[in-house]
Amino acid sequence: MPHSENPRLMDVCEAFLFLTRLPGPSLAVPRGARASWAWPLAGAGVGFLSGGVASVAFGGGLSAGAAAALALATQALLTGGLHEDGLADSADGFGGGRTPERRLEIMKDSRIGSHGALALILSLLIRWSALAALLVEGSAWGALVAAGALSRWPMAWMLHRLPPAREGGLSRLIGRPGAGPLALGAAVALMLALLGTGASALPATLAVALVALLWTPAVRRLVGGQTGDTCGAAQQLAEAAALLALAA
Repeated sequence: MPHSENPRLMDVCEAFLFLTRLPGPSLAVPRGARASWAWPLAGAGVGFLSGGVASVAFGGGLSAGAAAALALATQALLTGGLHEDGLADSADGFGGGRTPERRLEIMKDSRIGSHGALALILSLLIRWSALAALLVEGSAWGALVAAGALSRWPMAWMLHRLPPAREGGLSRLIGRPGAGPLALGAAVALMLALLGTGASALPATLAVALVALLWTPAVRRLVGGQTGDTCGAAQQLAEAAALLALAA
C-alpha cells in the first residue's frame, strides 16, 4: 500500500478516540480514513468490556435477560450511543423523505421520529434476545468481541465505496480509505472474530458481509452517497446480524 497508508500504532489510539468515549492522548494530526483498519480493534474493545460486564452479572446470579441488558447499556456508555444515533437518523430520513434532499434534511434533525424510535427498539430487541441466548450457552463474551470487531468494518467499506452525500459532515472530513487499510481492517476483524468465537466466526462474517453488500447500494439509491449516520446504521445492522448468526 502507499507509504502514507501504512498502518501506525497511533491508529489504534485514534480508532478508540473516534469510536468510543474512552480517554486517550490527543492527536496532533488525525489520519482519518487511513486509520480505519484499526476500527475493528475499537469495536472488539467495546465488545470485550461489555462482555465482561454481562459475564460477571450472569455469573453473579442475574438472569440472562438482565445481564444482556447491562451489556447493551455498557456499550451505549462506551460509545455515547454514536451508532444508535446514526441508525435512528437514517431510519427517520429514509422512512419520512421522498427525495434524497428531503431525506438528508430529515437526517440532520436532532429530534427522533417514529421510524427512528422503531428502528432503535427493534435493534435493541434483536441484540438483547441474541445476547441472552448466548449467555445461556456460555459464549456471549467471545460473541460480543467478534460482533464488535466485524461490525466496524462495514463503515470503512461504505466510505470506500460511496462518495459523501453532503458537502460538509464528518464522513467527508474522515476521507475515503484506500484498498490497503480496507483489506487490513477486514483481516483484523476476521482474526478477532476467530479468536472470539472460533469457527462460528465464519457465518457471522458472512452475515456482516451481506449487510454491507445490501445496505451500501440502498444508501446510494436513497441519498446518493454515505453520511456519518448511514455508516453508524451500517454498524448497528451488522452487529445485529452477527449476533443473530452466532446465536443460531
